[in-house]
Amino acid sequence: MSEAPTSTQSPAPEPRAVPEHGFRTFLHVLVNTAVANVTTSFLWFALTFWIYVETRNVIATGVIGASYMLFLALFGMFFGTLVDRFRKKAVMLWATVAALGVFVLDALFFFAVGQDAVKDLGAPWFWIFAVVMLAGAVVEQLRGIALSTTVTLLVPQERHANANGMVGAVQGVAMLVTSVLSGLSVGFLGMGWTLVIGIAALALTLVHLAPLAIPEEREERTGPVEAWVDVRGGWLAVRAVPGLLALVLFTSLNNLFGGVAMAVMDPYGIDMFGVQGWGFWFAVASTGFIAGGAVVAKKGVGKNPIRTILIVVVVLGAAGAVSTLREWAWLYIAGVWLFMALIPAAEAAEQTVIQRVVPFEKQGRVFGFAMTFEAAAAPITALFIAPLAELLVIPYMRTDAGQRQWEWLLGTGDSRGIALLLLLGGVFTAALAVVAMLAPQYRQLSERYRAASAETAQPEADGAETRERVPA
Repeated sequence: MSEAPTSTQSPAPEPRAVPEHGFRTFLHVLVNTAVANVTTSFLWFALTFWIYVETRNVIATGVIGASYMLFLALFGMFFGTLVDRFRKKAVMLWATVAALGVFVLDALFFFAVGQDAVKDLGAPWFWIFAVVMLAGAVVEQLRGIALSTTVTLLVPQERHANANGMVGAVQGVAMLVTSVLSGLSVGFLGMGWTLVIGIAALALTLVHLAPLAIPEEREERTGPVEAWVDVRGGWLAVRAVPGLLALVLFTSLNNLFGGVAMAVMDPYGIDMFGVQGWGFWFAVASTGFIAGGAVVAKKGVGKNPIRTILIVVVVLGAAGAVSTLREWAWLYIAGVWLFMALIPAAEAAEQTVIQRVVPFEKQGRVFGFAMTFEAAAAPITALFIAPLAELLVIPYMRTDAGQRQWEWLLGTGDSRGIALLLLLGGVFTAALAVVAMLAPQYRQLSERYRAASAETAQPEADGAETRERVPA
């Protein structure tokens, strides 16, 4: 995986001038995107909660989660190309309108077919309903790529890491609100009213976004127009920066454990607390996302973001492994809280590196390329873990032989099969991160980032020195 310099490599991009009041505009975009993500996550959480409550089938929740990440992987490069080709506000508007239209169609389908028919896993109606809803949620994620590029567009470079931390903190607030509302809505109102509420909230974000001015100067394009799915352009943009491909692979490690969590975390919580209770306690655990994002917003991601990513993955794996060693509510919530607190640091570290070393006009494709690889990691584990859990591990751990064999490590309880899967998944993820830290690619990538940072900082220092010498 070592990367020798090639003719496609480019120097670190010059610091980009940001418009006046750019940071204020960024805050508007951030809040608007957060509310839109609350809406799509509200419907996404509700779908997962609702189908598990109705069927108690782990395979269904695993397939839903894996399908969502698979859609992200398939459309990541297309989304990135759109972000680079068009103005950021236009992309955000299109994404919101498209998601709103898809959710409206899905709601009409739900009411036309009827709840009893939709929740039958043996009929095609549930899978049609789920796939259409996931399509709307995935389209809305186009705004996530656009948001990452608006940091470069609207925020001074020295504040990029802090702005990325703010993104993490706001996402944590969104997750907290979402889980509570989804659990309460499904538990007390049902899926029908949940759809109506989600559609109304998304429409409000469109009303706020439409008049918002996002200044963006764009250079006139020369040469051939990129393809709509510019895989080659994204690949060349990644390869042009030494070590960037390794960064994407390192960041993908946390999604390996994320696939395990995607398949079994919600079923474990619902079994322990009930759907309304799990919605509330997941919100409590989601405060970790806020805390982690706030720390990054204040402190940044350190001098070596690549090291930050791998340390986060080690601790994340350990937290996942320990959180279910006993069927204690406080232990599970503490483990999920720590899991949430670590995610903003890993994401902000990756985004800061990309924003530092990739030219603005290519960042959409690079973020899309990263989304494709990172999103693909979770479905692999989720699609493997969900059937393994439902058909083998959970039934075995409910037998007397299984309980006797693992009681010394996992204690007793109704969900020891899920606990065993989380333990093994966490240990495996942490071990991979340790191996990555010992690999020569880690040291090479760290040196390349430091060199790029020094190259970018030198013009700023020269400019400051020149200003000091010019008489007032």
